Amino acid sequence: MKKPAQIKDVKAYPSSFPLAPDSTVTLGIGRTVKRDAVIVKVLTEDGLIGFGESHHGRCPGAVAHLVNTTLRQLVVGLDAFDVVGVWNRIYRMQLSSHGMGTAAVIAMSGIDMALWDIRGKAVGWPLYRLFGGSSRPIPAYAGGVSLGYQEPGSLVEEVGALVEAGYRAVKLRVGDSSDRDLDRVAAVRKTFGDDLTILVDANTGYSVDDTRQMIPEFESYRVGWLEEPFPAHDRRSYALAAGYGNLPLAAGENCYTRFEFSSLIQDGIIQILQPDLSKTGGPTEALRIAAMASAHKLPIHPHTSITGLNMAATIHFLAAIDNSGYFEADVSHNNLFRDELVSAPYTLDADGCVHPIDKPGIGLEVDEEFLAKYPVIEGPAYV
Repeated sequence: MKKPAQIKDVKAYPSSFPLAPDSTVTLGIGRTVKRDAVIVKVLTEDGLIGFGESHHGRCPGAVAHLVNTTLRQLVVGLDAFDVVGVWNRIYRMQLSSHGMGTAAVIAMSGIDMALWDIRGKAVGWPLYRLFGGSSRPIPAYAGGVSLGYQEPGSLVEEVGALVEAGYRAVKLRVGDSSDRDLDRVAAVRKTFGDDLTILVDANTGYSVDDTRQMIPEFESYRVGWLEEPFPAHDRRSYALAAGYGNLPLAAGENCYTRFEFSSLIQDGIIQILQPDLSKTGGPTEALRIAAMASAHKLPIHPHTSITGLNMAATIHFLAAIDNSGYFEADVSHNNLFRDELVSAPYTLDADGCVHPIDKPGIGLEVDEEFLAKYPVIEGPAYV
């Protein structure tokens, strides 16, 4: 007997667009030259369609190929409403042994998100209700691929426009040099005072010696957190850095599944957890991570990915957990994946907050013609 919500097909679309010189940003991992994304579409036998986003993993063609081959074959024919069952099948058959590791988690994240979109559309509920939450304001900070290495005056001008738009918190990119990093942080603090929350992200650009020097300096400027000074696997360096002051360390966007977050929590070093719904295993796994973190009284400040699908889904997620923190609003210039691929994923209110979309599923319209117009550009996104 055919199941009414049986998965009929899965299709991933890798997509890219080049960046004009005035839209590039330089940060700890290099200068941006293009933007990449992987959109996942799931179709059920009875005609329901869901969309999700897999992080591009800096190799969007490869991530999409994994979705379109191995993972597709594993999930076609399964019950689309059984998100845990689908997740477990991919875990058992691809992730747990002799699989593609991180790539498999990233790829399955888009499938899982699309299945949640289908579930919401099937019952007419927005995701936040399916997750067990309510429509409530979520504080946002200005982030995304933005506010990079630039002259302090230029940075102050850019931050000023964001403050004028309603943001009460911003994330600055550090990892350039100690003097230039501090010049930018100092300029923003001096201009906007203590009413503006300043967060900093090194994008793995610091050494242990850098953190020994910079953490006390950042504390003197009342910085809220230092994000990813080191690669996620460099746990010893994080432990050393934690001893250089009281500045909270943030990490998690490059941690995958609840198993890695369990280790992160047990280390007792990271105080700000940042899972990404398009990287860590989808909403199914992110909810598990949030519950585990809640038991340890740790807040969740998710990393958001490239397209409006991840952004909107992340707001639904934050509206449904009891330890929600900031939403990372993407304020990068000319992000077509936010502005053209989908309908508006969020709006900022006068209090610097966003709200979940009150429509079934994720709540966005997807322009599939966009995906044909912007095929994948293989190669590195940062140089």
